[in-house]
Amino acid sequence: MPPGMGARAPTTDPADAPVTARQLDALLQARRTVLPKRLAAPGPEGPELDLLLGAAAAAPDHGGLVPWRFVVVPAPQRARLADVFAQSLRARDAAATPAQCEQAREKAFRAPLLMLAVAQLGPAGHEIPSTERLISAGCAVQNMLLMATALGFGSALTTGKALRSEGLRALFSLGPDDEPLCFISIGTATAARAAPDRPARERYMRELGTPP
Repeated sequence: MPPGMGARAPTTDPADAPVTARQLDALLQARRTVLPKRLAAPGPEGPELDLLLGAAAAAPDHGGLVPWRFVVVPAPQRARLADVFAQSLRARDAAATPAQCEQAREKAFRAPLLMLAVAQLGPAGHEIPSTERLISAGCAVQNMLLMATALGFGSALTTGKALRSEGLRALFSLGPDDEPLCFISIGTATAARAAPDRPARERYMRELGTPP
């Protein structure tokens, strides 16, 4: 048989692989979003938090820029974040009621582990473009979510209009090239959630040369 034809042998012995393809697929399919209000203590800490952050560090990173970081919001600092949420709401809607402001504040006190994911997208004109940095940040976030799932925790990504506020940028000391991406909430799920429907392959894959 000519070289390159027929079945290609794996480059490593499957017995030496860290996980099997079946195990990895099971982990991927097990990951699902659990709303922060349904995440309770205990959350990851100590060695578990180290595993989460270590998973982020395994993300692809062209040039070794580490164009992302995660800012943990510990319990003593949650009130400051709550103030930012309420101030952002009042800035957008002067007619916001005290109850609505309190509801905005409450979001800062939910999951036991709360982090802000930040990507460094600049400076402009850098050899490694912002799009590639953003992809690296997304991979780091996904790695953390998968590790949280492997550890038995629930997790969620949340955004919101407050993410664009100057108050939030000031609270987290963000520079001009920093982009707040989302909050990551991790904790113990208080209720099981059915597996979501995954999109059919035809919705996200096609071969070059075929109509979109």
